[in-house]
Amino acid sequence: MNKLKIVFLGTPEIACPFLNRIAADGHSVSGVISQPDRLQGRGMKLCCPPVKNKAGELKLEIFQPRSHEDLAFILSELKPDLGVVVAYGRIIKKEALAIARLGFINVHFSLLPAYRGAAPLQWALIKGESVTGVTVFWLDEGMDTGPVLASREVPVSRDDYAPELFTKTAGAGIELLSECLAEISAGRITKTPQAGQATLAPKIRPADTRLDFTGTAADARNLVRGLSAGPRARFSIELGGRPADVQVLRCSLPDGRGARAAGFGVITAIEREKGFYIQCRDGELLIEEVQPEGRKPMSALDFLNGARLKPGDAAGNDNSSGK
Repeated sequence: MNKLKIVFLGTPEIACPFLNRIAADGHSVSGVISQPDRLQGRGMKLCCPPVKNKAGELKLEIFQPRSHEDLAFILSELKPDLGVVVAYGRIIKKEALAIARLGFINVHFSLLPAYRGAAPLQWALIKGESVTGVTVFWLDEGMDTGPVLASREVPVSRDDYAPELFTKTAGAGIELLSECLAEISAGRITKTPQAGQATLAPKIRPADTRLDFTGTAADARNLVRGLSAGPRARFSIELGGRPADVQVLRCSLPDGRGARAAGFGVITAIEREKGFYIQCRDGELLIEEVQPEGRKPMSALDFLNGARLKPGDAAGNDNSSGK
């Protein structure tokens, strides 16, 4: 087996176990590339990406290019055999892709060509998929359009929220990447064109986070599941004489409670130790855990009591107030 000279590109926490596994498998990591440090939080404190911290723990050299030109220069200095990309968060241009001798492979959290884009797992949950997966593919100039090296299915439980699905899919992806690197090291390189219907998974916009209670209760719950790792699903309500956003962290579809005569987005009932019900088009959604604007997460009942809300009050946004 040939020993590959690898450069790793990644930024958030989800990329860290992939880097850890590459190092644990004994591959030669000549450098780690991540996005620049960012100012974060109310105090605007300068924070470094999780991958930078992981690279430090592994005693690997870290680079944080600020431009496409900087990235190309770093790669030309490192002269890698292969680039491995996991949630880097920036487009790698043609000039940079050509520098690695074998090219670049990317770990994508969907079964390509389904859900190409920045938020594949989130959109898979929002759309109510029962199966998703992970794909290792070769980067080209397109948006997740390159040929496939390997893929693996991951089942989606009805109780999976985004954090749980990220964990399951990352676990499958780490094993798949390890297998792929072993194959490439042995000189067995597969490039299979993507086949099937392509769908998109763009970055989540603020408008995408709004719960629409004029739709089905299942659609509302799927939005909560898909956005539970942030930015979270939310509705607007008047608190203290002003409109405020309430993020929904957990909710469920109750059995045996069909559509009622209340308006969409109206609180229909309160259930002790569980939460409160909101009317949707085809039935009710049980709200179990929320985070009001400027507050910590709390049970739905604590929120309801503090806000002095009761059955018959509207708890929906502007899009969910009709009948």
